Amino acid sequence: MTTTYEDANDNDLDWDDSEYAAPESPDPPAADTQPSTGFSLFGENLFGEPVVRVSGVLADRFTVPPFSVLNSAGGDWQDRKRAWLAYGIKGEEGRGKDLAYNIGKNAQVTVEPDGTLSYLEPEGSSGTSVFDPVLCELMYKWFSPRGGLVLDPFAGGSVRGIVAGMLGRRYHGVELRSEQVDANRLQGDQIAPPVMPAWTCGDSMEVLDGDDHDQTDFIFSCPPYADLERYSDDPRDLSTMEYHTFIAAMKRIVLRSCRTLRNDRFAVFVVGDIRDKKGYYRGFTVDTINAFREQGLRLYNHGILTTPVGTLALRTGKQFVASRKLGKRHQDVLVFVKGDPRVATRTIIEAEGADD
Repeated sequence: MTTTYEDANDNDLDWDDSEYAAPESPDPPAADTQPSTGFSLFGENLFGEPVVRVSGVLADRFTVPPFSVLNSAGGDWQDRKRAWLAYGIKGEEGRGKDLAYNIGKNAQVTVEPDGTLSYLEPEGSSGTSVFDPVLCELMYKWFSPRGGLVLDPFAGGSVRGIVAGMLGRRYHGVELRSEQVDANRLQGDQIAPPVMPAWTCGDSMEVLDGDDHDQTDFIFSCPPYADLERYSDDPRDLSTMEYHTFIAAMKRIVLRSCRTLRNDRFAVFVVGDIRDKKGYYRGFTVDTINAFREQGLRLYNHGILTTPVGTLALRTGKQFVASRKLGKRHQDVLVFVKGDPRVATRTIIEAEGADD
């Protein structure tokens, strides 16, 4: 199948670019270790990016040092991602291969005479964006209490639910498409995490409308990036809406989600800004922050998740020459808090201690 990417967006979503990960390397000499940062540097990969190995006290305590920049292209991150996927997690199942504006990880790229870029998807491949299980692991460990209830109002694939169950969290995901819910449940049955995740098929605006207040311990989700990927033709699907309608609908779902959140708890949304048809950024990250602020939740951390280069390296050159458009290879990890962050933190620490 050949698709032509003519949309103004240049966003790289979090599809599985594991083949672009840094090659396996032996442990670097002790002299290369940087104790002050918790990282060691060991050469470069084929894109000229540093191959980073996580080490040191911070990594030992928190899996990955809790810095505002999270490097998913690093060697240790990719090793950990492969370990998660080895459980049989397949976040792309239940989703179509031909999502609008989506470019697959194995695509063959050609510059057409008119300047557009064509992408040939190898047979049997899927370019569908999938969520990173390592990011799930970090967000659950850092911002949710073990045994607590996780609400995901834009559930999508299976990743967030299965990782939650593997880490002892109770997960409730709401997903509009029945085929996606069926695929998620099948994976849950096959992998059988210690705590089985639950997916409800339906519209979050309706499913969460009658939910009791103060029952959720953590909100964790990744909403559609407006119309960057179109998931269905259902008019209730946010990915089918014009941007202003999309934001209004997302805000109503955020309202219903935040009502269920207990006081002194965290919420995390993973988003990335998107361009309009003229190439200007819409301000999606700011709109998401405002959606939570309107419900009384304050932005507490703003993380940056750097993503593997993938086909972005091939696209950026021509885009930059023509319009000075930077190739976007990051997503925003927005951490909000309802109530007191110190009390929320104590709840997480106490839950870990009770489990021990």
